[in-house]
Amino acid sequence: MSRISEKFRELKRMNKKALIAFVTAGDPTINGTIQIVEELERGGADIIELGIPYSDPIAEGPVIQEANKRALMNDIKIKDIMNMVREIRNKVKVPLIYLLYYNCILQYGIEKFFEECMECGIDGLIIPDLPFEELSEIEDVSTKYEDIIDVITLVSPTSGERIKRIAKRARGFLYCVSSLGVTGEREKFSTDFNEFFSVINDSTSIPKAIGFGISTPEHVKMLKGYSDGLIIGSAIVRRIGESTTIEEAVKNVGEFVASLRKALDES
Repeated sequence: MSRISEKFRELKRMNKKALIAFVTAGDPTINGTIQIVEELERGGADIIELGIPYSDPIAEGPVIQEANKRALMNDIKIKDIMNMVREIRNKVKVPLIYLLYYNCILQYGIEKFFEECMECGIDGLIIPDLPFEELSEIEDVSTKYEDIIDVITLVSPTSGERIKRIAKRARGFLYCVSSLGVTGEREKFSTDFNEFFSVINDSTSIPKAIGFGISTPEHVKMLKGYSDGLIIGSAIVRRIGESTTIEEAVKNVGEFVASLRKALDES
């Protein structure tokens, strides 16, 4: 069983929901990311996503696009991030997930990428530009590592039949996209969550986590009843970008995540 599955099982026993936090690796620096990840765990994050910076992050809104630019200006390479994760893995116990674009894996080499992910302690991959129908592109390799590394699929509020097909093959957890479009903080959501999750829950018992647009404790309180976890990205990344020092970023992120944890745990 993967570390991600174990985490959701542990949380279910405790009657708790997963708080999943996203940051861009190398923003503001490699050392800064290490400190921020440690603070995320202290603040109550159960799983941490690390975005691998890319020049054309098509699923991302302006906040995370800017974080990608800042990291790339530091000349961050995948090998640097792998080394960073090795260090992080010695400091934190929570599952770690890479969010990255398929071209990054292709350029690195699929087999080499999965092997190094396993060696450094990565527990899951989210590849937003590799649709469910095209997962066969990596299956020859990914199946060798499936007990350790979950390839996490995204499902949007689209047709019911497609939702069912994706949900039935999900691993680790199902990433439920709250709204169509790119990532970013939102004031409100137009999705009919009752209908969306009715179809999903009829199709799979795997844990579900909602992402895209969740940015306040109020959002957390509103959405936590639908799923097993919530994913917060842009609101965290924005606080990092607005900070003038690494110390300030660590403090701001820690306080914010603690407020989300409190909202998630309130009955």
